[in-house]
Parts: sequence; C-alpha cells; structure tokens
Amino acid sequence: MIKVLKLQKAVIAIVIGIVALIVAKIMSSRHISGSTFVLTLAGICFIVGALLFLYPILFAKKVDPDGKKVELEPVGKESE
Repeated sequence: MIKVLKLQKAVIAIVIGIVALIVAKIMSSRHISGSTFVLTLAGICFIVGALLFLYPILFAKKVDPDGKKVELEPVGKESE
C-alpha cells in the first residue's frame, strides 16, 4: 500500500524524525549544545511526514461520475 500510494517519502521523513528525536534526547542528557536544533529538526520532519501522508487523501480522484463517491486510486493504475 505504501508503494502503491507513493508514501515512501512520508515514511522516510517519519523515520528521520524518530532518529533525530533519539539523537536530541541523547544530546540533552549529556548536556551537549545544539540539542534544541536537532529537536527542532525532528519536529519539522514529523510535520512534513504527516503532511505527506495526507497528500493522497486531499488529492484523491473521483471515481463516480456524479462526484459523490471518492476513492483513493493510485496514479499509476488505470481504472477499468
């Protein structure tokens, strides 16, 4: 489903955010300067990942000719 809806970038952004959060916590516990910058970077990655997960929902194709039924249809596949 992740490949079909092209959500790889969203998953990568969330994973980078998790890694940055762990690094920020380690830096904070050892009193290393710059931990707030890394924490800000983690937050930005989480926000970007969340917005990328919403992208297919916001730009879904209308499958029904009347426009009442909306489904998530992958861009690469043709409707039959």
